[in-house]
Amino acid sequence: MAKKPSTQSSNNAAASNAESANQQQFVIQKVYLKDGSLETPGTPEVFTQSWKPEAKVELNTRRNAIGDNLYEVIVTVTVTATMEEKTAYLCEVHQAGVFNVVGFDETTTDQLLGAYCPGVLFPYAREAVTDLTAKAGFPPMTLSPVNFDALYARRRQQAAEGTSAQAQGEQADTKPDAASD
Repeated sequence: MAKKPSTQSSNNAAASNAESANQQQFVIQKVYLKDGSLETPGTPEVFTQSWKPEAKVELNTRRNAIGDNLYEVIVTVTVTATMEEKTAYLCEVHQAGVFNVVGFDETTTDQLLGAYCPGVLFPYAREAVTDLTAKAGFPPMTLSPVNFDALYARRRQQAAEGTSAQAQGEQADTKPDAASD
């Protein structure tokens, strides 16, 4: 004969469920490469020259609400390597993730999606750029770490000052973003 749970343990379970429903939750649902491309218009000629490129790195983040408390965050990295004003390669990576964010106030949710999530995704994007450039026969392009908390704080400050800061994007240099989505 099956034993019936006591009323006390049923009440404890109900209280525990109610308590966990009010708790904050941050869950990484999925990390994936949304898009990755490498163009090498300077090959094979570039391989006959001494490798001393000028590299331009552009970094951009964006997010999309895809359901209740569910968000897609995308980090886009574009690297353009030029030699003698000719493009050796153009590498673009869109590293994405799906994040479940529950129970946080609007400011904290914004900070999680604008700073923390890009910080989670960037190492994957950096690895993809390194792999793509190496597989194309070039020395691997290893990107420096990025402080997304500082970038987020700067965007917030610029927005508060009324400057023309991008709502979700940030570049590693001062040139306009040449990436198109």
